[in-house]
Amino acid sequence: MKTIIESYSSIILLLGGIILGSLIGLFAPNAVPLIKPLGDIFLNLLFVAVIPLLFFSISSSIANIESNNKLGNILRIMSAVFIVTLAIAAILTIAGLYLFPVTAIKDPTAISTAISTTNNEPWGDRIVRFVSVGEFANLLSRQNILAFVIFSFLIGISVRKSGEKGQAFLNFLNAGNEVMQNLLALIMKLGPIGLGAYFAYQVYDLGPQLFGFYAKPLAFYYIFGTIFFFIIFSLYAFLANGNKGIKKYWTANITPSLTALSTCSSLATLPVNILAAKKIGISDSVANVVIPLGNTLYKNGSSISSILKIYVAFAILGWNFFEPMTLISAVGITLLVSMVAGGIPNGGFIGEMLMISVYGIPNEAVPAIMIIGALVDPLATVLNATGDTVAAMLVDRFTKSKLEFEG
Repeated sequence: MKTIIESYSSIILLLGGIILGSLIGLFAPNAVPLIKPLGDIFLNLLFVAVIPLLFFSISSSIANIESNNKLGNILRIMSAVFIVTLAIAAILTIAGLYLFPVTAIKDPTAISTAISTTNNEPWGDRIVRFVSVGEFANLLSRQNILAFVIFSFLIGISVRKSGEKGQAFLNFLNAGNEVMQNLLALIMKLGPIGLGAYFAYQVYDLGPQLFGFYAKPLAFYYIFGTIFFFIIFSLYAFLANGNKGIKKYWTANITPSLTALSTCSSLATLPVNILAAKKIGISDSVANVVIPLGNTLYKNGSSISSILKIYVAFAILGWNFFEPMTLISAVGITLLVSMVAGGIPNGGFIGEMLMISVYGIPNEAVPAIMIIGALVDPLATVLNATGDTVAAMLVDRFTKSKLEFEG
């Protein structure tokens, strides 16, 4: 018993904080505004730490990769894993909705909450803004996380090309990576308090809305998403490393799951995902590339919610969702939506605008789409964030297999 307590003490404390926070959110809602600042402080510490952590982990990882071929293999295999598994999530959701149809009735009260969807910015300009910034200082904002990841990636490549002349800078990157890992460990000691406070806020804020017009769509998402979380992610972990992979993944995935659930932020979960990857045994060259890129580009939860939102919009409007061309386009849109949803709370609005634009969805269905997106955010974030780690396991497995085959 003593050994178990010592081994799982951090997880036990996290669970204790979250349970206490949930009870406060349910039975002492007046106290929630008083303790929420504790959660905000913890989340702010994670957000502040994540930028230098990303820079050092990505740059040092790329700079330390032995050959260009290995880096190319990682990126190719990562792209294939992302696309195939996101498509699987979308197709399984379609199958689930076909077998267990969700009745959606127009919510007249939601129309008044509509958010303006007018955005005349050309798609070319959106892509430029998504992958780059005009000033160096803007790279340091978490709103431009993909641009920062790309910049860090290029720094790592530049260090590799510098050879011996860049050795001092490489040593700096390696030392910085070690320092940031220790900083993260210090911040996570505040996890039980911070996550408990944030979980109290989630229960207080979202709880009453889960029962009403949106009950059936949300019931489908949370039941289907939970099954997907345990069954499909376990299958991916098994493909990566057999039964050992399943055990390692779920042992290391508790803290990231709790962090994602309480903060509703993939970005806040990224640092603990990197720590989880180390516990699982994923090579640094894979983990420090796949997990940061996956944080922005790989979102199983968004894939599932995208299909559900299209389905609900079609049901409200009386359109047939299960026409072959609609299903094909829905999977295509879902792949794009999953790659543009930002790693911040409720960051999927750009993807929703794409969905509305492609299908020509009228204004009356727009509020339902956006409200569902907000209400499924806790579980969607868990699926988005923790999927990065299991994707890294698959990439690590297939990369090693390819190297063995070529060897």
